[in-house]
Amino acid sequence: MSEHAVEGRDHAEDSSRSQGSTDGPLEDELESAMDRQLGEGVQRMGRGVVTTGVTGFFGGSEVAFGVLALLAVYHETGSHLLAGLAFSLGFVALLLARSELFTEGFLIPVVTVAARRARVRSLLRLWGLTLVGNLLGGWVIMWLVVQAFPAYHSDLVTMAAHFVEAGLSLETFSLAVLAGAAITLLARMQQGTDEMTAKIIAAVAIGFLLAGLQMFHSILDSLLAFGALHTGEAGFGYVDWARWFSWTVLGNMVGGLGLVTLLRLVRSRDRVLEERQASQQR
Repeated sequence: MSEHAVEGRDHAEDSSRSQGSTDGPLEDELESAMDRQLGEGVQRMGRGVVTTGVTGFFGGSEVAFGVLALLAVYHETGSHLLAGLAFSLGFVALLLARSELFTEGFLIPVVTVAARRARVRSLLRLWGLTLVGNLLGGWVIMWLVVQAFPAYHSDLVTMAAHFVEAGLSLETFSLAVLAGAAITLLARMQQGTDEMTAKIIAAVAIGFLLAGLQMFHSILDSLLAFGALHTGEAGFGYVDWARWFSWTVLGNMVGGLGLVTLLRLVRSRDRVLEERQASQQR
């Protein structure tokens, strides 16, 4: 490329940038979204051990109420699509209560680490404590659900067996990859707007896709499995669940990190580099 061509391209980029309201390398909307992501990421990974674990516990327990709504609608209608729409209550609760799911940590915290606003060990601590908290919170609430609603026992066993007994195959892995991409897309959409109504619509849409289409989501489907195990009528045990869970978590991470977060980092690479340079100067 000639020197004049390079100068022309740089001039065009500078001219395009000057038309926005920010001085950053991204469009104004993306700059605002990146600012929100970094601000939230620093706060989330700056929590203490107890606070992080309790936030994860609340996240699991709140999603369990979404599972209860799913069970109630499925018991009455037999429709996975309608039940999936009811399940979105769990994601709305997560949003409004400011709780957290393990799978929500595939975008904002990773971008924050890539920008060197937080350390890798903080990311691993966030993932580990949130995951354990999610499972414990969901386990407790699902025990209560089983005691309170015996009419749902057979539905719990049937729905849980669909996941835990599905086997390790390309189909099940693909369902897990799609689920990981969908939940990470939810985080991206909610960070792209300040409008609460838009955030709630996004939560309902993704909740419907995950539960209505029976994608393999490590936390949501684990709560179904815990409920089935609590009934004492499940045809599988905790070892079977752990095998399925490991496979599903891997797929969720591939989908969330590979299909959404990695591309997001590529799209925002100039801003990420700016943040890295700024961190070196501090």
